[in-house]
Amino acid sequence: MTERGFGPVALVGSGEFLPVMAPVDAELLAGRPRRAAYLPTASALEGDERFDYWVELGRAHFESLDVEPVVVAVRGRDDADDPAMARLVEGAGLVYLSGGDPHHLATTLRGTVVWAAVLGAWRSGAALAGCSAGAMALSAGAPPDLAPGRRGPTLGRADAGADTGDGAGLGVVPPLAVIPHFDQVERWRPGAERWFAAWQPAGTTLVGIDEDTALVHDAGRWRVRGRRSVWVLEAGRRRAHRAGEELDLGAPAPIGGGSP
Repeated sequence: MTERGFGPVALVGSGEFLPVMAPVDAELLAGRPRRAAYLPTASALEGDERFDYWVELGRAHFESLDVEPVVVAVRGRDDADDPAMARLVEGAGLVYLSGGDPHHLATTLRGTVVWAAVLGAWRSGAALAGCSAGAMALSAGAPPDLAPGRRGPTLGRADAGADTGDGAGLGVVPPLAVIPHFDQVERWRPGAERWFAAWQPAGTTLVGIDEDTALVHDAGRWRVRGRRSVWVLEAGRRRAHRAGEELDLGAPAPIGGGSP
């Protein structure tokens, strides 16, 4: 476990619930209860079919790892303030926020009993992971205009719902601002790196996380896991870090930070 009882935090560029990320999830669960609570909340605006897709993908993925899958089916604020939903997080060795709309995810969870349960689990040693929208929500957030000019798709999701939030993240990793799908994002949106840099909150470090790649904080260190690279983007320069490398990027928020 990390310092003061905290579990690890994983920021994932893409690939949640797919075989390519199974080694990362297995590492996060090592020494922890074989129970994964996962929240497909970020996909809720995409409709029931897409939401159910993530539910089933997560179930199959964790069962393949011999881990009990527990879906926390939060779609909106009413669900997030339901104590029964919050109780589903209890006993988890891993809590996972999957992809979709980072604004919907953050504004749905912030200040709710489910988010308090997630933070409580993490502070007690459970691993906490977010992929794509989940990674942005766990860090500094996302630009408020992920689909500028129209109410349309979120980053990398051609079928996603409209952005609805204020761009603020959930405060678990406030020193970082994350660009997921980094090795693909310029293809989807030319100029994306400059766009994120213009939005980047003061005092943060901008990092790009490639697909099938994770940036994991554990035991006081950030390490790269997965197939590709994590990029530190500063003053117009890029520094690539491959799997196994360590980075000095600042710690997740201490107890009292990442407030419920």
